[in-house]
Parts: sequence; C-alpha cells; structure tokens
Amino acid sequence: MRDDTLHPDLLHPATVDPEAARPARPDWIDPTLYPFTTTTRTLGEHVVHLIDQGTGPTLLMLHGNPTWSAVYGGLVARLSDEFRCVVPDLPGFGLSRAPEGFDGRVTSLADVVTDLVRDLDLRDVVLVLQDWGGPIGLDLAAREPGRIRGIVVANTWAWPITGDRHFERFSQMMGGAPGAFLVRHANLFVNLMVPLGHRRRRLGRAEMRLYRGALGTPARRQASAVLPREIVHATELLSRVERSLPDRRDVPALVLWADRDIAFRDAELQRWRHEWPHAEVVEIPGAGHFVQSDAPQECADAIRDWYRRTVADAVTRSR
Repeated sequence: MRDDTLHPDLLHPATVDPEAARPARPDWIDPTLYPFTTTTRTLGEHVVHLIDQGTGPTLLMLHGNPTWSAVYGGLVARLSDEFRCVVPDLPGFGLSRAPEGFDGRVTSLADVVTDLVRDLDLRDVVLVLQDWGGPIGLDLAAREPGRIRGIVVANTWAWPITGDRHFERFSQMMGGAPGAFLVRHANLFVNLMVPLGHRRRRLGRAEMRLYRGALGTPARRQASAVLPREIVHATELLSRVERSLPDRRDVPALVLWADRDIAFRDAELQRWRHEWPHAEVVEIPGAGHFVQSDAPQECADAIRDWYRRTVADAVTRSR
C-alpha cells in the first residue's frame, strides 16, 4: 500500500535532539526526518560525514546510488537502542565532501570506506549493504576480514554482470553520454530512481528534498553520473569481490530481499543462495529497491532477530 504522507515512525521514541549533531545542517534537511547524531572524519582530502548513533554492537551501513545515509534513517531509528549504527555518506554523496577532480569510481569509493573503518578502528562489525554498498562493503570484508562478524545484504550484487542484457541496457542508458548528462544537469537519477525504488510508500516532498538537496548541483553529481557506467566497467573490483565470496561462508549472513525491485531480480537472489547456502533469507513482498527505506520495520526486525540468534554468541565467545 502506498502512503502519500510523511512517515513519523521514521523517528525513534528516544531520538537525539537535532541540535546536538555537530556538523552544520543545510536548510534542505528536515530535522524531523534526519534527527541523528552525526560527525565528520577527515581522510586525506576527503571529509566523510556519517551518522554515529547508539551503543552496542556495530552495524556499518553502506548505501549506493543516488542515496546517502538518510536512506537508512528508518533502520537507525529502530536499531540504535541496541546497536551502534555507523552510516557514512560515500564521497560525493550526502554531506561528505570529495576533493576537486575526484573520479567517483567504485574502486575510489571502496578505498575511502576502508580508510574510514581503519580510522575509526571499528571491530566486531556487522555490515549492512544495499545497492553499491554490496560490492564496496564486501571489498572491505576481503581487505579486513578480522573486523567482520556478520553480513547483511539487501538487493545488491557482488560479481561481474557483463553479458547480462538486463544490466548492460541500464548501464548503457544511464551511463552513456546522454544519460550522464541528464544525471548531472537534471538530477535524473534522484528524480527517477528514488521514487521507483519505493513501492510500498510514496515519499513526501520533504523526504524527496533530502535526496535532491544532497545532489543539488551538477558538480555534486559526479559520482552519481559515473556509477551507472561502472555497473559493467568495474570488472576488476567485482571480480575480486566475487573471488572472495567463498571466504565469507563461515561468517553469519542474512539476505533481505524486496521482490518489486526494478534492478535486482529473483535471478540475483538465487545467486546469493548459491554463493552463501548458509545465509538466512528473508523475502519482503511488495517492497522496492530501497528496501531499508521502503520497509524499515521488517528490515529492522529481521536484523535484530538474526543478530541475537546467530551473531551475538559468536562475538561473546571471541572476546
């Protein structure tokens, strides 16, 4: 069922006072939709903005294109009473600042995420990965396996898809010169993909402003314009991540899967079942691509229940 109103249940009953957040907030952010405790970290020429809210086991949530940490707001609101929720904005997205000339390629984004995790010295981490967050987070897991205690994947992939016409057509349409021009100059990816990625509910104006404002100028849309092409051209990273998947079969895993995603289909879900036969699978009927935002209660409940049953004891024994 679609709902044309804003969703006040994005907020946790014990949300932090918006004024307590350290970095300044632009006026396109509605504080009732983004009330979270945030900070920034300087990594070389990058200034990475992130939500860091709650105490307890660490959930590192990684977004994709064209979203930012706001897409995980519903999960942070529901889980930060039990977990430390760390949700960075990738370089060039949200409130993070990338240096002039940053190429926006997925390998560059992955490097910054790895640097961030090392800088924060995150340990016993559960990854929560959606869209491009999947390849980026699993590249992190391959580089820093000792830091990872569990993995949640949600409507994402982790292997080259060259030769798959479904993805090649999309990459060519959105990543070719005309598509990239429209992404940069008409904010096409936000205006098209964010609404299409929500099937259960309709985002209100204030919520859409969170996404439009984050990519508010052509210069801010560099990574968003580059990533569609990367779908079929980032073969080196995707191949490396694919080779690492068997090494993660001893790590507890949860697959959350929305069945009305215009990008990832049942074929990708079945690939996850094949790659990680040990993983629990929770299908979320009627939800769209941005499942963490479209069905936050079901996602949060599934993560909490899975963590308590499969990850908590293993973390305790390792200490």
